[in-house]
Amino acid sequence: MKAVFNNIKGDKLIWAIAALLAIFSFLPVYSAASNLAYISGDGDTFNYFIKHFVHLFLGFTIMYGVHKVPYRYFRGLSMIMIPVILVLLLITMFQSDVSENVTNAKRWMSIPFVGFTFQPSTLASVVLMVYVARYLSKIKDKQVTFNETILPLWLPVFLILALILPANFSTAAIMFVMVMALTFLGGYPIKYLSLILLTGIVLFTIFIFVARAFPEAMPNRVDTWMNRIESFTNGEDSEADYQIEKAKIAIASGGIPGLGPGKSKQKNFLPQSSSDFIYAIIVEEYGLIGGLFLMILYLSLLFRIVVVSHKADTFFGKLLVIGVGLPIVFQALINMAVSVELFPVTGQTLPLISSGGTSIWMTCLAIGIILSVSAKRQEIKEQKKNLDNPLEILSETI
Repeated sequence: MKAVFNNIKGDKLIWAIAALLAIFSFLPVYSAASNLAYISGDGDTFNYFIKHFVHLFLGFTIMYGVHKVPYRYFRGLSMIMIPVILVLLLITMFQSDVSENVTNAKRWMSIPFVGFTFQPSTLASVVLMVYVARYLSKIKDKQVTFNETILPLWLPVFLILALILPANFSTAAIMFVMVMALTFLGGYPIKYLSLILLTGIVLFTIFIFVARAFPEAMPNRVDTWMNRIESFTNGEDSEADYQIEKAKIAIASGGIPGLGPGKSKQKNFLPQSSSDFIYAIIVEEYGLIGGLFLMILYLSLLFRIVVVSHKADTFFGKLLVIGVGLPIVFQALINMAVSVELFPVTGQTLPLISSGGTSIWMTCLAIGIILSVSAKRQEIKEQKKNLDNPLEILSETI
């Protein structure tokens, strides 16, 4: 174990924030999982605790392994992984329904022999951001026309979004926003971005009309989105509205100090208390203090992401850190906003807090990439220090 800690590189504060989020997650997940345990019939919440521990252990193993890989290799890996992602998304889209819940069945695929399910769209998000960062760094300081960027940049983006959209609108929308933000920060011409935004709106409108005309192709999906948006804007009764009401009751019950660990009452009524609405359970049990503490951790992570990006030794490194790091904080803020009814229900989890393997693993993958960039900066700094002190190195050798 000591050897592992000695080999940890990269921004120590990012490591600390990730560890704090993971450690903090055990109590609310264990508490909120009691509802799932009794609904499933066995009543054993400890199984959910162990499962969450295994997910986090595998996640931090991924983080540790990825942060040891020089980040320049991710440039080439993104090009290899784009076709793989497209194949996985196609398989997921056309696989047979394995659940009574058609919506969820179309998002997941089973990993053979290990018994885990996997959501390809979360991996697609990380890979796509790396790919976009690679392309933007490639065309830096070059004059490119819009037509020159369609095939290498926008075709993969729209293909991936098109495969995710039918089953998971919120993930596709977040990915589109993040790609637009990254391309803007990467210096892509604003006039071209405006054209892409207009194109995206037109294609999405066409998709809505087609889905309405052929509802058997995507049962309940467009209606679900529309009902959530209408419920949010008009306050009409619906399943989403029911969840929001229970989340608001949980937050109001918590007050400033909270009810105490494990004492949440609304976890027995919220269907997604250990994942989508875990922030409401956290505020109920740990109060406004716990909710603000969690928000400060995510904002601190954002600050360190900006610092690491600013100090990166290459333009690709700068964009890479922003590309994979910004969606983590953005997703966290959306999850919190949903719980307090500032945003329609999206189904987005709270990174490193909510239960669920795929979300945890991909968050750890993204953080590992950020740490890889930070580790390279530290390596360059140490090499420069050694060059500035050759006599000290000689004396240590002797």
